[in-house]
Amino acid sequence: MGKAALKKEKWTLSFDSRLKAIVVKAAHRKGVYPVNLLEEIVRERFNPYGHTHVKDSAGYVATLRKASREQTDDGFLAEIRAWQRSRSL
Repeated sequence: MGKAALKKEKWTLSFDSRLKAIVVKAAHRKGVYPVNLLEEIVRERFNPYGHTHVKDSAGYVATLRKASREQTDDGFLAEIRAWQRSRSL
């Protein structure tokens, strides 16, 4: 037997027409398709810190450290630990 063809799952969202108009207007202002705007909103909602797309983590941390030179290393590490604890709850 041959391999079963993969079916592409199609999703349809239905919501308030006023909300749809707002999304379409915002997407038009940004110059993207409405579906791309919705995907961006969902990504921001589920990834509020926006750091998972970083490829070079050492460089990312170095730029963060340069941006906050007045904070000590111990304070920086304490902030990271507090953030990790808040995410684990």
